[in-house]
Formats: sequence, structure tokens, C-alpha cells
Amino acid sequence: MHRRTLGRAAAALLALAAMASLAPSAAWAADEAPDAFIKRLSDDTLDAIKADKSIQAGNLDKVIALVDSKIMPNVNFQKMTAAAVGPAWRQATPEQRTRLQQEFKTLLVRTYAGALAQVSDQTIQVKPLRGTAEDKEIVVRTEVRGRGDPIQLDYRLEKTPGEGAGWKIYNLNVLGAWLVENYRSQFAPEVNAKGIDGLIAALTERNKANAGPARKG
Repeated sequence: MHRRTLGRAAAALLALAAMASLAPSAAWAADEAPDAFIKRLSDDTLDAIKADKSIQAGNLDKVIALVDSKIMPNVNFQKMTAAAVGPAWRQATPEQRTRLQQEFKTLLVRTYAGALAQVSDQTIQVKPLRGTAEDKEIVVRTEVRGRGDPIQLDYRLEKTPGEGAGWKIYNLNVLGAWLVENYRSQFAPEVNAKGIDGLIAALTERNKANAGPARKG
């Protein structure tokens, strides 16, 4: 794989892993500024990856466990999946929505798991925040710096009310490409041709094709 592509993949997985790093308490998340939230998650994640050789080696069991236990407190994954599926999401049944979220999560994990091996001496620089304290949605712009050129990595966040209030990630941008929009363009032809069940079937087959024996670390 081209070095630039590897860097992009590593950054994308780092973004996903940042969602999955040490989940804040509800009180902490509610009061934390969005740029401080992303900086803390990114630094915690880099430290965790560098300390775990099995995650660096791409052990899928470890990666999936990390995602399952840590992503959900920090990301609105239903919103992310709905946006990737597009207008057809509104017609999907609850069972179909559950399946879509499961298969989409598996796709993301399996696509980027190998890129964890590329994490070595990277650091995260958070750029000055553009927004106000009253904003309910905001983009936090960062750069992943290490060997080679800096990699643009931006997070789109929303502030959620009520129990578990705080900032939630629902999209991310790697080198100028937003993840949700990228997958929506891939999913649209399948949905238009075969509907929601067709997309679920296609994602299931794609995940089976990407599956391999989990490596032990």
C-alpha cells in the first residue's frame, strides 16, 4: 500500500479509536470544551495504542472489544449510520436499522484495523476553534503529526442534552474527505437498486470477504 494511503488509513482509524478512548463521565463531558474533549481523547488513544502491542498488530478481537466498550459513549453512531445510508434510513424498520449499524461498524473496524500498526511517534495538534460557546454543532480541526506530511483530521461534533450530556462525534474528515459522505456515495447505488435489505446483504458479504483470522498479540 502507498505510504500516503497508509497514513490516511492510520489517521482514519486513529479518529475512530479516539472516539473509543477512555470515556468521560457525564459531568466531565457536559462541561468540557469541544477542542479539549478531542485533544484528551486523542492523547489518551495514542498512549493506549502505543502501550498495547496486540492492538498495534491488528488483533481484531482487541480492536472490536475496544470499539464495543468505548465508542458508544463518545459517538452518535446511529446518526452516523443514518447519514451514510441516506434518505432510505427513514423507511428502514428498527430491525433493519440495528443490522445496518452492526454491519457498518464491522466494516469500519475491519477496513482500518491493520492501520493501527502504523501508529508509532504520532502526536495530535488541535487547531484554533472556530465557534462560540453557544454552538450546538461544531468542527474541531486537528493534524496528526509524525513521520511524513501532517495528516488533516477533523471531527464534526454535536452537543447532546439530558443524561450523558456532552459532545458526541458523528462524522470525521481525513485529508479532505468526510467519512459519512464517502460511504453514502458507495451505499447509494446498492440502496437504489435493491433497497435496504440489498444494502444489508452487500455489507454482510463485504464484511465476510474482509474477515480473516484474528491475529494474536
